[in-house]
Amino acid sequence: MRLTGRAPRPSWVGLLTASFMGLQAVGAVELNLDDDLSIKKASKQVATNMMSYYTGMNPGDNPGNLPDPYYWWEAGAMFGALVDYWFFTGDTQWNNITIQGMLWQAGDNGAFMPSNQSKTEGNDDQAFWGFAAMSAAERNFPNPPADKPQWLEMAQAVFNTQASRWDPGTCGGGLRWQIFTWNNGYSYKNTISTGGFFNIASRLYKYTGNQTYADWAEKAWDWTKQVGFMTDTYHFWDGASDLTGCKDMNKIEWTYNTGVYLLGAASMYNATEDPKWKYRVQQVLNASDVFFATNPVNVMYERACETVNTCMVDQRSFKGYLARWMAATTQMAPFTYDQIMPKLRATAEAAAKSCTGGSEGTTCGLKWTEQKWDNTKDFGQQMASLDVIQANLITHVAPPVTSHDGGTSKGNPDAGGKPKEPMPKALSFSITTADKAGAGILTAMTMVMIGGSCGWLIWD
Repeated sequence: MRLTGRAPRPSWVGLLTASFMGLQAVGAVELNLDDDLSIKKASKQVATNMMSYYTGMNPGDNPGNLPDPYYWWEAGAMFGALVDYWFFTGDTQWNNITIQGMLWQAGDNGAFMPSNQSKTEGNDDQAFWGFAAMSAAERNFPNPPADKPQWLEMAQAVFNTQASRWDPGTCGGGLRWQIFTWNNGYSYKNTISTGGFFNIASRLYKYTGNQTYADWAEKAWDWTKQVGFMTDTYHFWDGASDLTGCKDMNKIEWTYNTGVYLLGAASMYNATEDPKWKYRVQQVLNASDVFFATNPVNVMYERACETVNTCMVDQRSFKGYLARWMAATTQMAPFTYDQIMPKLRATAEAAAKSCTGGSEGTTCGLKWTEQKWDNTKDFGQQMASLDVIQANLITHVAPPVTSHDGGTSKGNPDAGGKPKEPMPKALSFSITTADKAGAGILTAMTMVMIGGSCGWLIWD
């Protein structure tokens, strides 16, 4: 996942935004949250607009990729949204595209480490594809052909490859942001990478009952707390460089960090009924209040960047993940329902009011608190609007299945072995001390740039 650290590419999205500002919408997304047919119709309108960005199913294009300026990980997030869309609405129109894209990007070993992403893929990027595979298993999404990796197997492959990267050599453990030493950000350990691993481990434990996953989930949670990425009040910072022993914390809060730990903790509570996990779920949920406005009440916003107009491409989608994981939490930890649903309802209503832009009147804005289209257009914010609108169908669907309770996806505890295709020669070079030092310098520059865009939220 690229938060910053590289020059922004010229964005055709920005150019299109300017042209759309002069158009009058011919329709709008109307939403009645007390009518499930209305929610399904609104979800379809928003999803259709979202899918207008995707070209991976076209001849000559790569299945599972989004065009510039969107990075590879966000396509994985999109397929996760489409799995939920199918499950919530029963609409199958994008199922084949989802299966095609996920199988293409999973590779022969199912671990979502395609060679053409080796220059950019981070642990957090891989995790978002793992989330989609895990959701497909939990929702009994139509299974791939028998000779291909299966959904559960893919999630296990992501888990296994990430467990092998657990790094106690610096900061006492955790996952690095980047997988490969030559990539900008390799010396940065961030919350979303370890949080993604925690989330997948927790859900695999719930699904399979295998104690190994529970042990790793406990380890990931404990390390996050010990290193200081999780505060005593259950807020989550972004991360820190291991070059300083993870002492100089990047104190920015993002919605998706809270969400990824919330659902992981809820899954552990559901699987164990341990009071400590119930307490942790409640505390993380209480801390999430910082992302909900008081005027309009209970409407979600990305406090690190929205109010100062600095949200970059990746960050425009983050709110959607908190919404989808909050909805799932109500099924894993039902005691949270009364606290979560008013927020999802208020936010969905505000998001729908923002979806009045463009020629079709279904383009969604970024700032839901404005309760109108804010004259912006972006794939990530379109997906986030879909996430929060369809999340309100959570009361109409069954909870996630497990291997012993209706689950049909086949697993492989040893998944994630060496892929059949070797790494391209261009990337098969040895890494020198100078290379590692250079990566550290680039990481430091990246953190300075993040601080520049969100510095008003960093404090000692």
